[in-house]
Amino acid sequence: MKLSDVDLNLFVVFDAIYTEGNLTRAGEIIGITQPAVSNSLSRLRNLFDDPLFVRTAEGMVPTPVAQNIIGSVRQALGLIRSSVQESETFDPMVSDKRFRVSMTDLSQAIILPWLFSRIKNEAPLISIDCYHVHRRDMNIELASGNLDLAIDIPMIPDPQIRQAPLFSHPHVCVVHKSHPLVNENMDLNTYLALKHIHISSRRGGLGQVDLTLGKMGQKRNIALRTQHYFATPELVTRTELALTVPRIFADFIVNNAPARYLSLPFEVPNLESYLYWHESTDKDQANQWMRNLLLTLPTKLHAQVSAS
Repeated sequence: MKLSDVDLNLFVVFDAIYTEGNLTRAGEIIGITQPAVSNSLSRLRNLFDDPLFVRTAEGMVPTPVAQNIIGSVRQALGLIRSSVQESETFDPMVSDKRFRVSMTDLSQAIILPWLFSRIKNEAPLISIDCYHVHRRDMNIELASGNLDLAIDIPMIPDPQIRQAPLFSHPHVCVVHKSHPLVNENMDLNTYLALKHIHISSRRGGLGQVDLTLGKMGQKRNIALRTQHYFATPELVTRTELALTVPRIFADFIVNNAPARYLSLPFEVPNLESYLYWHESTDKDQANQWMRNLLLTLPTKLHAQVSAS
C-alpha cells in the first residue's frame, strides 16, 4: 500500500470516531454528515482489514487494532496541524476565531469578565466557547483539537500536554456576618462545631480540607455537598452553614452579601490551577496569543484566583 493511495482525511474521521464513540457526533465535530462518516469508516475498514469499531449499547467501541494505532494517528495529525498553524498569521484585530476553553464555574466567573474587557478592544471579533471538561477526558479533548486550552488543578503530567502555573490561593472560612458561634477569631474547636458546605465536582471523596483534618485525627460535619460554587453564597447568608473556599471567592461573597471570612485554624495547601494546551498548538499564533493573555492577568487576579 502506497501512502499516495491513501486519503489522509480518513484519519481525521478515525480520530473523531475514537474520541466521540458516535458517528453522528464525530461528523458534527469535523463538519460532515453522518453518512459521510459511515462511508469513511467503511473505507478505513477496508484499508486495515479490521472492523476498527464495534457498535454497542455504550457507543462505537474501538477494536484492539484501533487501540494500537490511535497514538500514532494522533501524533501524525498533530504534526500536520502544527505545520499548517505555523504558516498561518494571526491578527487579533481581524480574526474571528472561536476559542474552546475548559474552566470550572469559579474560574469562569473570575476570569471571563476581565478577559472580555481585554479582547473587546484587542480582538473584537474573537469569541469563546467555555465549558468544563471532565479531567479524565481533558488530555484527549486537547489532543483531538476539540479544546484549545484548559484551566484546572495540577494533574499527572502527559508528555504531549504542555502546562504553566496560573493561580494559587489560600483557603478561608466564610460564615454569616452575625453567626452566633463565631467570634473575631476561629479556633479548631469552633471550626469543628460548625456545619459545613463542601464543594466538589465529584460525587464522593475527600477534599484537601478533610484530608488535612484526617491527618490531625479530626473530622468536620459536612451538612451539604454541592458541585457549584455559585450555589453557596445564598446558603451562607440564609443559614448558619460555614463554607471553606479560596479567598478570591470569599472576597466575592463578602462584597455582595452579609458575610465575613476568617483564617483557618490549621494549615491547608493552597488551591492551585494550571493552564494546559497540547504540544501541537505550541507554535500556533492564535493559541499563543490567548495563552499569553491568560498568563498576564492583572497582578491582583494572578495572586488571588484559583480553581478546584
